Amino acid sequence: MNKEMMIEKVSKDAGINKTQANKALKSVLDGITRSLKRGQKVTLVGFGTFAVSNRKARNGRNPQTGATIRIPGGKVPRFKASKNLKDAVR
Repeated sequence: MNKEMMIEKVSKDAGINKTQANKALKSVLDGITRSLKRGQKVTLVGFGTFAVSNRKARNGRNPQTGATIRIPGGKVPRFKASKNLKDAVR
């Protein structure tokens, strides 16, 4: 399912037009993004938890030359599915 399909589903399920559904979806995604940017976790009960993790710097290899390169660490988003979501997918 892509974003357009999601907007169509929200529009149909909520009985709103696609413009309103697009605004609602954009608002949810922006809220999650802003919270993660501030280092906060976002928990959607019954769905899962979004969080930010710190990835350590590590060594890697340039596939063309085989030379060792340093890959810098940084912050990465993570998602942990809830038990309900895991059970629904099984």
